Amino acid sequence: MAKEKYDRSKPHVNVGTMGHIDHGKTTLTAAITKVLAMKKLAHFKAYDQIDNA
Repeated sequence: MAKEKYDRSKPHVNVGTMGHIDHGKTTLTAAITKVLAMKKLAHFKAYDQIDNA
């Protein structure tokens, strides 16, 4: 099965978080996705969907 060609027309950015355990990185990420989802710029990911490692 052939891969689909990647569409590079949509602007994007990768954001990484670093910090000590239990200092709010996952909570911050969930809040960012919530705000972006309200602006129709991203899909919301709840806390438990992000922190599943």
